[in-house]
Amino acid sequence: MDERQRDLEGVLRAHRTLAEHLVGLTDETVRRPSRLPDWSVGHVLTHIARNVDGLLNMIAGAMRGDVAHMYPGGLEQRAADIAAGAQRPAQELVADVASTSAALEAAFASMTDAAWQGHGVAAFGPVAMTDVPGRRRREVEVHHADLGLSYTWRDWPADYVRSEIQRLTMLWNSRQPMGLTGLPAAALAVDEHHRAAWLLGRADIDGLEPARLLG
Repeated sequence: MDERQRDLEGVLRAHRTLAEHLVGLTDETVRRPSRLPDWSVGHVLTHIARNVDGLLNMIAGAMRGDVAHMYPGGLEQRAADIAAGAQRPAQELVADVASTSAALEAAFASMTDAAWQGHGVAAFGPVAMTDVPGRRRREVEVHHADLGLSYTWRDWPADYVRSEIQRLTMLWNSRQPMGLTGLPAAALAVDEHHRAAWLLGRADIDGLEPARLLG
């Protein structure tokens, strides 16, 4: 199984796990603060759903043979869309996450070989379409934990943790001075879930500054 197929299957599992944990979500709960500064649970759920809208923009472009922007209106559009949807009732928020997740799964299934070889433009630069499934899996796994409900980074699937460590260690190495490669000893001393959470900006490690790898 190649990396793209593993990521596609990982997206399906992440969607299903999130959906299971949203069953019975109440209006009171979606108004609670999430683990992200200034964002409620409703903000995070809206972000998860609007992320799909952006990915579908890039997929549609790739299917046409074009390079499309994930957020045509830039980060301002993304922020406005999240703010506009965050105060909705729990039932509407959950339905939005479910319907957009299903739409993305259908879009992935319809992509041609030529489309997979294409590119899009995300908020922070170009992105290969082959990287999109991995980016979506990260989006769902990380923000599922960010909700601040029962799911935490300790619950991330082991295969997801290993893939993130591999990808983010490569990114870490690319940003170090020539000849200085490899994660700090303190990062290697913690377990893999803790290491992945640090690389993703979701946990601290004593003696280390935040990794600051992702925007």
